[in-house]
Amino acid sequence: MPTATAAAITTRTDAEILEIERAELIPLYAKRDIALVRGEGSYLFDAAGRRYLDAMSNYGVASLGHAHPRFTAALTDQLNQLTTGHQSFGNDVRAELLTEIATIAPEALSRSFLSNSGAEAVEAALKFAQAFTGKRGLIAARRGYHGRTLGALSATADKKYREPFEPLPIPSTHVAWNSPEALEAAIDDGTAAIVLEPIQGEGGIHVADPAYLAAVREIATNNNLVLIVDEIQSGFRTGAPFASVAMGTVPDIVVTAKALANGFPIGLTLVTEEISASLPSGAHGSTFGGNPLAARAAVETLRIYREDGLYEHAATLGAEVVSRIEALQNPGIRDVRGRGLMIGIELKQKSTPVLRGLQERGVLALPAGSTVIRLLAPLIWERRQVDELMIALADVLS
Repeated sequence: MPTATAAAITTRTDAEILEIERAELIPLYAKRDIALVRGEGSYLFDAAGRRYLDAMSNYGVASLGHAHPRFTAALTDQLNQLTTGHQSFGNDVRAELLTEIATIAPEALSRSFLSNSGAEAVEAALKFAQAFTGKRGLIAARRGYHGRTLGALSATADKKYREPFEPLPIPSTHVAWNSPEALEAAIDDGTAAIVLEPIQGEGGIHVADPAYLAAVREIATNNNLVLIVDEIQSGFRTGAPFASVAMGTVPDIVVTAKALANGFPIGLTLVTEEISASLPSGAHGSTFGGNPLAARAAVETLRIYREDGLYEHAATLGAEVVSRIEALQNPGIRDVRGRGLMIGIELKQKSTPVLRGLQERGVLALPAGSTVIRLLAPLIWERRQVDELMIALADVLS
């Protein structure tokens, strides 16, 4: 096992750490029975020193794995220069980030708003769409997930998240996924925007038909609606910076976050020049958004993606993972779907026992709904990590 490069902050055991968290935190999360204290490359370590293959990258954010030398060096350098700086002042690192974003963004999406998370990026998008259209209503998809702040929650479909807080602040209609007809039928005089994921993450890794996205783009244009595409989870890990653009559709607003800065908190809302020009000064803001440390994290992450060929690598390796899971021909698997390193394995049973079995065998993965195992591996995975996954998966499913 590799030696730690710095002294641990605590010598507590997994059980002791979990006991403190359960006693002190608001119990909003279903806790697993390990405490993660260190990461290196594609692996995580608990307080007892046991190693786990990371097939989740902390819900899709640790796209370069853990303690990536170049990423770590860049943040260490920035810590010695400037970490915080409001956007009312210029900043050299933020300017570098905006230059990097311009190289991956569709030409039509020429204006950026920088925030701290995916939910914040969505909140900004909803406000911008309302300001631009003068209307308030949303149309979103069933199974769609866009966050749990009050505005974003209006777009999120799952009743278990919505019902305790209804009535929500934005009127929303949720329609059948991959059905342009259902979406068009839901439009009324109060509709401002359509909000969709090109690949539904929390909803079970459902990939949109490119023809569906093209039809939604046409419907939005014909009805003077803003098309918002949520790439918070799909961004950067599906073989291209933005899955929707790779599928042939350019929205009016795109939001992303998770993998933009390898897990450092950041959110990005990209809009057209026309939408940007419609916003009055002070229409939105963020004290921490676009701070130099977050900007440096994103700059380095985007450069590593490009220079190390990680977009292409994610597409190739993801296709291999899907092919090898299908080749198992396991009767407990109903379907395997995804794009790049965003993969869902739909089971004929609840996923929780399988996730527990994987964890016992040293592999950490995620659920996506009650019957789907979600794989969001770091983009630095190689074939040997795929081999480890397959051995554990075949074992637990048998």
